[in-house]
Amino acid sequence: MPMRPSSAHRARPLAWLRERLRAARSDSDLEDLRTQLDGDPRAGARALEASIRGRLEAARRERRRLAELLALRDRLLARGVRGIAGIDEVGVGPLAGPVVAAAVILPIQVELTGLDDSKRVRPALRRTLAEEIRRIALGVGIGEVSVSEIDQVGIYQAALEAMRRAVASLARTTVVGHLLVDARTVPGVDLPQTSIVKGDQKDASIAAASIVAKVHRDAHMALLGRRHPAYGFEQHMGYGTAAHMEALDRYGPCPVHRRSFAPVERAERRFAAGSSARA
Repeated sequence: MPMRPSSAHRARPLAWLRERLRAARSDSDLEDLRTQLDGDPRAGARALEASIRGRLEAARRERRRLAELLALRDRLLARGVRGIAGIDEVGVGPLAGPVVAAAVILPIQVELTGLDDSKRVRPALRRTLAEEIRRIALGVGIGEVSVSEIDQVGIYQAALEAMRRAVASLARTTVVGHLLVDARTVPGVDLPQTSIVKGDQKDASIAAASIVAKVHRDAHMALLGRRHPAYGFEQHMGYGTAAHMEALDRYGPCPVHRRSFAPVERAERRFAAGSSARA
């Protein structure tokens, strides 16, 4: 004979339980709800319990992933190192706008669900993570190098300089003891450094820096889009998309384009030639 729901279960309609599941924000919330579903034979209750198990397992996997991203940082902490900053830059490839770097020191306890290389995080989550990182971080530094400086020294040196400025900015507000850097060595900094290839995918502090730098630069490019509406900077962030190249050919470069970049230089020549032909 099939087991009947207890009076406690009859007092909790499935719609109410589903709403509780939608509102759950922590593992303890999910565990409490699973306890309430224990022994409830209704098919809808069993489906809810399966959903809870899936969410709890996903949360466990995310905690393990984040622990792996923090492993190097935690080994340094265990050796007594303090002020461990992740460093990353964004904006090397675009045809317009500055290159931006960030330096971030995360607290010992970190819960940042979805933290990853900024390129692998969807924009809405990236903005949420950037806000949370700034809220919990022990320190955040930003370094920018302008278009005119990029054209003077080249993008490689400009990216290194952006990183150096980010570290200098961070050091003005907190003690920095060690740098974890995405595939580079920051020049002009008298601090121990660890360079990690694909560090924004392997280390939490570098991933946090990549997200902060990306969100900061995207906001700046949106501002440039309002100042120079013909180019759509707020859409492509200065990268050489088809729409961007079409605008370059039609209007020529604007003051925030990197004229040391070959596609911009070629577009400027084409625009000048077209203007001469139309004159």
